[in-house]
Amino acid sequence: MTYYVNVFRMLFSLDDHLFRIHKAEKIHKLWKATVLLILLCIVVYTWMAMLGIGTDMISSTAVQGGQLEYEQSKFWFIIGRMVYAIVFACIILFLPSLLFYLLTGIPYRKLLIMQQLVLFVMLIERIIWIPLVTLNGLDWYVSPLSFGIIASYLTEVSWAIYFFGAISLFQLWIIWFQVKYLNGFSSIRKRWIWINVIGLHILFWCVAALLAYADTYIVSGWFA
Repeated sequence: MTYYVNVFRMLFSLDDHLFRIHKAEKIHKLWKATVLLILLCIVVYTWMAMLGIGTDMISSTAVQGGQLEYEQSKFWFIIGRMVYAIVFACIILFLPSLLFYLLTGIPYRKLLIMQQLVLFVMLIERIIWIPLVTLNGLDWYVSPLSFGIIASYLTEVSWAIYFFGAISLFQLWIIWFQVKYLNGFSSIRKRWIWINVIGLHILFWCVAALLAYADTYIVSGWFA
């Protein structure tokens, strides 16, 4: 049986696609879909950068150094976000696929399909967040779709707010999806799959919180 990768259709007919992936002996358009998702990630993050999302730290250069210096800083900021998008997409696609391959022995190509849908859903989350920040000024970690806004009422510790801000309804859906996917392809006990999937996400949330906490100092130091 041959399976043709289509991430968009997979999102709306999940069980049917999981059945066909499980039975598939050949997988077509895997790398084409991978490249398209990386390009989509670049487009989304470039769009966000061009809208000025995340440029608060470099806005001061418009006053201190003039318009030309500000435009140069903004240009390099956009380039940096494009590079970040590539690195981010590659990490989401390839690193969990490798870790789950070592854990379960599921064919790597089939795990890559799983992560393609994960990345696609994460990009949808980012696109939904754009009007929240442009119209309402809400940072990602206090999005109404995340637990960061609750954490901000309970603590003033920045790292804790960033950590819970990384936990969103989309992230919970992704955890459920990965467990469902891995459980359908592996004979490992479901509770161990849950433990490993949640553990990996906690690690990613910690890294996201650490990067967000450090980003203020990195960006301000680079463009100061």
